[in-house]
Amino acid sequence: MDVSYMVRGRTREQCQSELDWLQRTRGAVPTMLPTNRLGDGWVGRVVMPKAPADSEGLTVER
Repeated sequence: MDVSYMVRGRTREQCQSELDWLQRTRGAVPTMLPTNRLGDGWVGRVVMPKAPADSEGLTVER
């Protein structure tokens, strides 16, 4: 099952930085580059083929 993550930031740079972190550390693939056309702030999305999990099977948070 693919897992999609949305990143929201006050600036394009903030949003892109978090997307880059997900790509670098979790192998995420970008699906929507940062945009400010969806309302307040900047939004971007990535998809991961499988959610990273900790020892209890819960999604790992940064």
